[in-house]
Amino acid sequence: MEEILIYSLLSVLILWVATKLITSTHKNHPPSPLALPILGHLHLLKEPLHRTLFTLSQKHGPIFSLKLGSRFLVVVSSPSTVQECFTKNDIVLANRPRFIMGKYVGYNYTTLGLAPYGDHWRNLRRLSTIEIFSSTRLNMSLDIRRDEVSRLLRRLYQVSADGFAKVELKSVFSELTFNIIMRMMAGKRYFGDEATQNSDEGRRFREMIKELFELAVSSYPGDFLPILQL
Repeated sequence: MEEILIYSLLSVLILWVATKLITSTHKNHPPSPLALPILGHLHLLKEPLHRTLFTLSQKHGPIFSLKLGSRFLVVVSSPSTVQECFTKNDIVLANRPRFIMGKYVGYNYTTLGLAPYGDHWRNLRRLSTIEIFSSTRLNMSLDIRRDEVSRLLRRLYQVSADGFAKVELKSVFSELTFNIIMRMMAGKRYFGDEATQNSDEGRRFREMIKELFELAVSSYPGDFLPILQL
């Protein structure tokens, strides 16, 4: 039984190497570090990620490629090349990678931030421009933004009323943003005052937002190794 398993693994490995050799001879990819079978360059990605990519760019140049499991990507660190990507080749690079989160949280890749470039995405952008970001719509929500900014300033004043105080502004501005968005959408706010903090609805909303952001920044192995998808 063990011999059959070993021979099966060796056959799969040989087949994989042969396939890579055949396909790579016909592709003009940017330079790339030495990859492991199946995993590719996943073993090279260490925290902090931007320093890892910087180190690789120093060795392989401002444009290099990585293979993360079954996914191929190109890393660009040259400002002039980045500008060219977003001007001359913006349509070619407009699509988003499909991760499992986009399927279950992004309504099967149909939201504006996750939909592939095409008619559906253009319609979503047009609706957003007209119904949310137009001058008329922004002026209609001006009072909401003013009120939330005033609440924020009062809160900061109360914190520093007895002298200098350290304030973690990242969470403060996040709460400001969510309060403005939810008041525009549903006429409710879920962060800030004591009554809002203690309400069951506000607590559930904050838990959902926290879970959403945790899912957004987490890595799912099945996104890179399809055999691990549940």
